[in-house]
Amino acid sequence: MAVELLLLLLLCGSTISEMQPIHKSPPGTLDFGFVPVKTYDTHAYYEPGPIGILFSIVHSFLYVVQPNSFPQEVIRKLAQQKFGNIQNDYQKPENVVLTLQLFLSELQAIYYEIGFIICAALGLLFVLLLPLVGLCFCMCRCCDNCGGEMHQRQKKNADCRRGCFATFLFVTSLIISIGVLCAYAANQHLTDQVRGAKHLMYSNFKDLRIFLNDTPGQIDYLVSQYNTTKEKVLSDLNNVGPLLGFRVQEQLGKEVRPALDAALAMAGAIRETKEALENVSVSVEVLQEGTERLHANLTDVKAHLSNTLNDSACSAPQVASTCNMIRNSLHQLNINANYSGLPSVNLQLAKVNDVLKIDLSSLVQKGYTAFNDTPDLVMNQTRNILSDIQNVLESVGSNITSFTKSLPVEKIIADFTMYLSQSEAYVQDYFPVVEQYDFYRWLVCLILCCMVILILVFYYLGLLCGTCGYDRHASPTTRGCVSNTGGNFLMAGVGFSFIFSWVLMIVVVVTFVTGGNVEKLVCEPFEDKTLFKVFDTPYLLNQHWKNYLSGILLKNPDINLTFEKVYSDCKENKGIYTSLHLESLFNINEFLNISMYTEEVSLKIEHININLSGIILLDAPGRQNLLNFSSSGVDGINFAAYLTEINKSITKVDLLSFANDLEARADQLPRGALENALKGHANSIRTIHDQQVIPLEQAMKYVKARSTLNRSIRLLQKTSSELMEKVKNVINAVNAAQLLINNNASLVIVQETKKYMDMIIGYFEQYVNWVKESVTMDVAACKPIANVIDTAVDIFLCSYVTDSVNTFWFGLGGCSIFLIPAIIFAVKLSKYYRRMDTEDVYDDSSVSGTWHFTL
Repeated sequence: MAVELLLLLLLCGSTISEMQPIHKSPPGTLDFGFVPVKTYDTHAYYEPGPIGILFSIVHSFLYVVQPNSFPQEVIRKLAQQKFGNIQNDYQKPENVVLTLQLFLSELQAIYYEIGFIICAALGLLFVLLLPLVGLCFCMCRCCDNCGGEMHQRQKKNADCRRGCFATFLFVTSLIISIGVLCAYAANQHLTDQVRGAKHLMYSNFKDLRIFLNDTPGQIDYLVSQYNTTKEKVLSDLNNVGPLLGFRVQEQLGKEVRPALDAALAMAGAIRETKEALENVSVSVEVLQEGTERLHANLTDVKAHLSNTLNDSACSAPQVASTCNMIRNSLHQLNINANYSGLPSVNLQLAKVNDVLKIDLSSLVQKGYTAFNDTPDLVMNQTRNILSDIQNVLESVGSNITSFTKSLPVEKIIADFTMYLSQSEAYVQDYFPVVEQYDFYRWLVCLILCCMVILILVFYYLGLLCGTCGYDRHASPTTRGCVSNTGGNFLMAGVGFSFIFSWVLMIVVVVTFVTGGNVEKLVCEPFEDKTLFKVFDTPYLLNQHWKNYLSGILLKNPDINLTFEKVYSDCKENKGIYTSLHLESLFNINEFLNISMYTEEVSLKIEHININLSGIILLDAPGRQNLLNFSSSGVDGINFAAYLTEINKSITKVDLLSFANDLEARADQLPRGALENALKGHANSIRTIHDQQVIPLEQAMKYVKARSTLNRSIRLLQKTSSELMEKVKNVINAVNAAQLLINNNASLVIVQETKKYMDMIIGYFEQYVNWVKESVTMDVAACKPIANVIDTAVDIFLCSYVTDSVNTFWFGLGGCSIFLIPAIIFAVKLSKYYRRMDTEDVYDDSSVSGTWHFTL
């Protein structure tokens, strides 16, 4: 019942976390922060320190005694016989197979325990035989046998034998000393750890209190973060114009903007055409002015030169050929570029000026403005749904809050806190009793160690006195008091060995069988989790339940809830919702059907009706303006004539070259008036070249006029190329974009509204996924439960108790075993230290070869 109440703490989070997402569109990321999680104090890890070396040696010894793996199947069969009703079936005569299986299981258990059985049998044999041997040994010595006769026969290797026995006894005593030190260290270690276990237990209780007290706050935090989702949704709804409007505008703009850009470009082309036509008109006038003056001067020079050549002086035979040559070249004295013959562009310029009376750019800008007002238009037309959606969101928040308040969280926490307080009080009351009994145990173990130490004291004193007081020149009957005392100490040690050894071995056997089996059957399988696998065997602990843990906690044994999985999840500090599979207990739709609210929000968003027919991209005057421009006659200009004249040189011949040639021919004539006249004409031609041709070629006024004329003509040629087709294309693009807005915008609006709705619903999905992840990993993280198990089993039972007990019997058992050779060596050695009553003496007065006893 207590576990079920704890599970209810996560009910609110679980109801939200199970909602299946409706849409797949990834929205903007929301920041829900981090679930408040406190750090637990308990660290369920134990480091034994230097004594861990002894623990490892004992583990190795137990592996030698019991190298077999954990007998899962045997444990399962024996447990099924113990906890189920199968034992009744074994008693039926017809179930011979079941009886045989039970017998085989028992044989397997015996085989698994064979190492412990053999060692225990040897220990019991030691317990039975050693007192019996001691009794017989005492009786034998009382009859002056078994070394009881106070007579020592002389032997040649007596010193060697004495030294060997002393060395062997000393080494054996050292080994026994090491064993008793190990036993004492293990005994003290167990007491120290039991005293320190109080802090560990209180730390676990503190973590459990944190676990209980923080869980409601974590749930409240999950619920409160719904406000983050709600505020984001309301923010986006309040900004429906910028969000949805921009989306619609972006999609329509794929056709609208190119059309308006083309119309705006055409308006710019009209202005450029006007400027180009004006430039052509002005440039032609400038060039005509310069060439007409040059043409008049060249005509005068050519007339004067022609009159000179018609003079009678040119009739003379010696000059006639020269005059004829000059006369034939007179046609070259003429201008080459005749700008006066170019057609006028004033008519086209007048028509373009008429077109520009209507500002097409402003009309296009009005279209841009109307189209850019789409977000405001969307905002104005969606005001009616904002209040409805806000009411839905407030309803969802109210339902979550009211549902959370309806949970008996405070009562649950109070019940668990009371149960925890009772448990803590119970521990506080009985832990001193545990410490008192541990003190008794420590005292008993200390007495056992003292028994061994008493024997060692006799042995060490015997070796010390016997070695120091031994006089090799003294006869056995004349040995000193110190040497004799050493021998008595050795025999006292032998006596106490017979008295105490069987008691020690009884303790060793009992602790060995108990501690060894706990280590092999509990601690090792707990560490590799095979012990949990045994507990998770279906129908093991209850023949009617497939899964015992889910049957106890969740009242549903069909849920796949295993000890191993719960322990592993809690070990990883996962939430108790995941660890205990609480999703199988709660039907989300019965508690909080958030999908219903999201569907309602979706329906309201889908019913958004946006009308964009009021957007006019380009009105009728604007379209007519474009048509008027196409019929302005710009495309009828003779561009070839202009380009031809522009590319011509100013004169047909280089006047400077012509003047030089004329002067050279004049030099060929006889000196006289004709020669001087021709040279005078040559100088006149040079003057025309310097004063008129060179300025026409180099003066900025004329250079700029030619450049402007060339550029303007080419611009006009480019603009007028297929002008009618271009204007039609612009008008068609604007008409198509207008048609899209008027007739097909609804489809775009529906598509973008769907995306906008997905974004809004996506915020709920983020909240749900965050809640699910938080409940899975953060809310009611069950690390304290795993820590309690680790503390009870791994640390207290295995590390504190079992390892210490095993080390204790290991050291004490070694002492008990090595007491046997110590007894033998001590008995043998005492003969060489004790003062004898008789000795062997050789008498020279007697018959040769005979020995006599001297009393």
